[in-house]
Amino acid sequence: MIKRKNFIALFLSVAAASAMAQQAAPATGATGAAAEQAWKYKTKRLERSEVDALLAKPEKLVVIDVRRPDELTAKGSFPVYLNIQNKELEKSLAYIPKDRVILTVSNHAVRAGAAGDLLAAKGFTVAGATGSEDYESQGGTITKIAVPPPRTAAAAPAVTTAAAAVKKDW
Repeated sequence: MIKRKNFIALFLSVAAASAMAQQAAPATGATGAAAEQAWKYKTKRLERSEVDALLAKPEKLVVIDVRRPDELTAKGSFPVYLNIQNKELEKSLAYIPKDRVILTVSNHAVRAGAAGDLLAAKGFTVAGATGSEDYESQGGTITKIAVPPPRTAAAAPAVTTAAAAVKKDW
């Protein structure tokens, strides 16, 4: 009987210590882990007020969103942007204007930071990187993109080709 009481007391003390340790540890979810990740890029990570200041001068700015198209439709983005995914960025440098300041965008700025570093290394002026989800959580407005409905056969334009016309004559 004494051994059983000792075992129960030991079990309860271990359980209590474990519960206290869990309460003291910070909660980290998907966004918590991203927020805690140390910034490792030379490109500055911008807050909402800094992004708003850039957006106030659209004639001097180009926004490059490096996310996949499905992320853009699911999460939204800024009113006007170039969508060039990170893996295509270096091949697309000729299409990016050099006379404007660049703001790079991803969900939580990590891919945007990498894109900013690449662009700066290639001679572009990069104002910084931001995450559209971070910007929105700080009170900024993100434009949601409506996915167009799939085209039906009736809605598709009729295209007559020379080959189709020849077939009719046979």
